[in-house]
Amino acid sequence: MSDPHVAILMLGLFILIVLLGFPIAFTLIAMGLGFGYYAYSSPDQMQHLLENPIFNLFVQNTFSVMSNDVLVAVPLFLFMGYVVERANIVERLFYTIQLAARHVPGSMAVAALITCAVFATATGIIGAVVTLMGLLALPAMLKVGYDRKLATGVICAGGTLGILIPPSIMLIVYAAIAQVSPVRLYAAALFPGILLASMYMVYVITRASINPKLAPKPPEEDVPPLGVIAWQLLTSFVPLAVLILGVLGSILAGIATPAEAAGVGSFGGLVLAALYRALTWQRLKEAVFLTARTSAMVCWLFVGSWTFASVFSYLGGHDLIAEWVLEMKLSPVEFLIMAQLIIFLLGWPLEWSEIIIIFVPIFLPMLPTFGVDPLFFGVLVALNLQTSFLTPPMAMAAYYLKGIAPPYVQLMEIFKGIMPYLGIVILAMVLLYLFPQIALWLPVYLFG
Repeated sequence: MSDPHVAILMLGLFILIVLLGFPIAFTLIAMGLGFGYYAYSSPDQMQHLLENPIFNLFVQNTFSVMSNDVLVAVPLFLFMGYVVERANIVERLFYTIQLAARHVPGSMAVAALITCAVFATATGIIGAVVTLMGLLALPAMLKVGYDRKLATGVICAGGTLGILIPPSIMLIVYAAIAQVSPVRLYAAALFPGILLASMYMVYVITRASINPKLAPKPPEEDVPPLGVIAWQLLTSFVPLAVLILGVLGSILAGIATPAEAAGVGSFGGLVLAALYRALTWQRLKEAVFLTARTSAMVCWLFVGSWTFASVFSYLGGHDLIAEWVLEMKLSPVEFLIMAQLIIFLLGWPLEWSEIIIIFVPIFLPMLPTFGVDPLFFGVLVALNLQTSFLTPPMAMAAYYLKGIAPPYVQLMEIFKGIMPYLGIVILAMVLLYLFPQIALWLPVYLFG
């Protein structure tokens, strides 16, 4: 068996082992070390078992991850999100927005989408957004008689916006892998994120207008006076909006790096939690623990993926796939469609982290050949990866929601509620294909 065929075997075994339920990061490390030992072995290897170059490569990759300036922003953004989540700020935000939008058809669903979009900019942790909104918004919508499929679909779709809307953790990971500016990538993803959230809201309002029984309005006796609504809007929406706009605006304006802005955002989250009298020692410990756990997972994913990718490339796996794609003589549009179709199909069994860290690097070296901007490709991937959380049978957003939903809400109802939003994501991708300036206009305008 030739080395390129060994590389393909390595990739196939990785997918099989992950599908069996083994931890991704340690699977990557084990496969990278195991196949790397074979790839770098020499005739006298039996005499010096521990002198294989794969061990030096593993240590170097670990050091590179820990000293990567781009990845410093990950724990800081995570900490900001966990602090905001545990300070009950999102609960205040959802309640206020649903009151302010009470005359809009499907007002509670629209409020849930707006809250998800705002919360996504503060965290980007999909499971946290879906779970929290499932606890806050789903019981409120079901109480007034919302259709179960509509209510659950809104929360699942809105909860995944954190993949696309800056400051997304996924965008930081892609920027580190593709070696592109995270600031430019944030600028490129901003309008597509707003576009997708707006398309979700248009769909909800249209359905509620056609069939008001799907989304009844809350009883008037539950609506407080207008002055109370205005005061709640000022005290809940405005402070969080100022924090988010300050963080994101400082990044896009070039005033601060993502890591610096994330540091300021973390401090701002602590200040907001203190102002709302929600900053307890227990909540602070929980935020620190969750940040450390998630950051460690991301770092080990990077160590494992870089080791795996190095061995895969050394064995000739990347070259074999590149030759196969080039022999097809695809046009740039056909290449993009093929790449995104593969990523879409991978989203059924795998999560975004495996796709970004293992499979996206296979396509990155081909982008110059087809004249594809890596920023544009990254936004397309981020938009496409919404589907990895929304595509049955491995729609993780549905499982997050089912875990905290009332027992009478069936998983099949959640799957059916998700399907229209899956179609909207695909429509948004088509629009981005047809009008690339949706993504590319802002980074060019800001940075040239």
